[in-house]
Amino acid sequence: MEYVDIRGVPIKASRIGLGTWAMGGYQWGGTDDDESVRTIHAALDLGINLIDTAPAYGFGHSEEVVGRAIAEYGGRDRVVISTKGGLERRGDKLFRNSRRDVIRTEVENSLARLRTDYIDLYFVHWPDLDTPYEETAAALGALQKAGKIRGVAVSNYSIAAMERFHAITPLSAAQPPLNVFEREALRDIIPWCRERGIGTLTYGALCRGLLTGTIDESTKFDGDDLRKVDPKLVAPRVSQYTAAVRELEAYARQRYQRGIIPLAIRWTIDQPGVSVALWGARHPSELSPVIDVMGWHLDDEALSAIDRMLSSTIRDPVGPEFMAPPERASGADAKIPAAPI
Repeated sequence: MEYVDIRGVPIKASRIGLGTWAMGGYQWGGTDDDESVRTIHAALDLGINLIDTAPAYGFGHSEEVVGRAIAEYGGRDRVVISTKGGLERRGDKLFRNSRRDVIRTEVENSLARLRTDYIDLYFVHWPDLDTPYEETAAALGALQKAGKIRGVAVSNYSIAAMERFHAITPLSAAQPPLNVFEREALRDIIPWCRERGIGTLTYGALCRGLLTGTIDESTKFDGDDLRKVDPKLVAPRVSQYTAAVRELEAYARQRYQRGIIPLAIRWTIDQPGVSVALWGARHPSELSPVIDVMGWHLDDEALSAIDRMLSSTIRDPVGPEFMAPPERASGADAKIPAAPI
C-alpha cells in the first residue's frame, strides 16, 4: 500500500480510501451490515486505513456501521476516519445547510455514531449558498481547536468558495469527483489544492461501478438505486460508455496483465495532486484487485492511449452533476431528489 501525509492528520493515510456510501443502503438498494463490517475489516487487513463516510449515506447508517467495524477491529489510532456534514434531512430528502448551529450538532451526532471522540477529516459535504462560507469555516475552526476535528475539509466546492473558507480556517483537504470519465477537477480544483499543500480525496474512482467492467447495456438497477437515473448508465450514452470500458479493459489486459479496476484506480492516483482515491465497496471480494494497483505507474504512452480510446467511443460525454443535492430553497428546487456522493 502507498501512503501520504495530509495536513492535520498525525498518521499517514492510505492512497486508496474505502468509500462507504453503499453501506448506508439508501439509494443503493439496501445493504447487509454484517457484510459491510467484513468489508471494512478486509480493507484494514489490506492496509487501507482511510475510511470515508457521511451522515447522508443512509441517514447516519453508514457512520454507525463504520463505528461498529472499527470498534470490533480495534486500533482506532491507526485509522483515518473521514466524514462529512452540512446536509439537512427533510423526510427522505437532503438539503444543503451549513449554518453554525447545524454543523455543531452534526459533528456531535457523527462522533456518537462513529463511537469516537475525534474525527480525522471533517468535510462540508456540499457548499451551502444560503450560509456565508466564513460562518461555516469559523464553526469548524472552533471544533478543530476543541479537538473534535483534526483536519477541516470541503467537498464539491469551487475555488472561489475554497479561497473564502481557507482564509478563515485553513483547509486540510478537498474532495472533488475524479475518474477516467469525469476529469473536470484536473483543470482547476486539484492544481489549486496542490499549490497550497491541501490534500485531495477524490471520489467516484470507479464511476459508480461503471469502471468495474460488470455493467453493460442490459444491466438493470432496482429499487432506489440512483444509477437508474445516472445519465452515463441510460440510453443513449450507456452504449458509448460501456464500449469505452471494454476497450480500456482489453488494453489493461494486453499492456499490463491487469484488470480494468487496477487501471482505473492507478489512473486516478497517478494524477499530479491526487492524494487519495476513494474506492466504494460493500463486499470483501470487491477489494481483491487492490493488490494489483500497487507497484506500477501509467506512463505517457498509456495515458495517451486511454485518451484516444475515450475520444473514439464517447461521443456525448456527461459529468456527475446529476448527483448534486438541492439548496434549501423552496419551490421547484425542493422537488429535486437528493443524491449525495
